[in-house]
Amino acid sequence: MASIKNLKRDINYVLGDIIEECYTWELLNPKADTKGTEAIIDEAILAFDGLIDKVHIKNVENKKAHFKNITLELEKIATGLLGKVNKL
Repeated sequence: MASIKNLKRDINYVLGDIIEECYTWELLNPKADTKGTEAIIDEAILAFDGLIDKVHIKNVENKKAHFKNITLELEKIATGLLGKVNKL
């Protein structure tokens, strides 16, 4: 099982990269409306908070399955957010 520290780092890097991609899009499209990117950034921040809260849950029967589910949820969220960024 990968360490919790690496899982937290993955969550931070993946969602941080998505937010950075939104800012890059805003810089490349200065005349475009930024409401879409702001919504994606807000959603990424909420997802980050939710996933980190799940990582910090202590009373888990099967830790390996719990962290695997968090990793899968991160992949699902990241894929959805990147799809939204690509539609901008």
